[in-house]
Amino acid sequence: MTEENKPKEEKMKAKEYFDFSEVFGYYFRKKDPSRPKNFNIKVMHGINKISIIMFLIALTVMIVRLVSRA
Repeated sequence: MTEENKPKEEKMKAKEYFDFSEVFGYYFRKKDPSRPKNFNIKVMHGINKISIIMFLIALTVMIVRLVSRA
């Protein structure tokens, strides 16, 4: 099946699959004045950012090891 013959829904799924705008938006967004200023929320978002970075580093290491074995 060629690219032109694929249904529109399948093309949209592929675009959504590689859409990293939410991840980048999580790191690079403006401060929202209506957002509550709570220490627990700040810590939660900090831990989330650290965990995303650690996951991406681990994924990169796994890919490099996989490629270097070949």
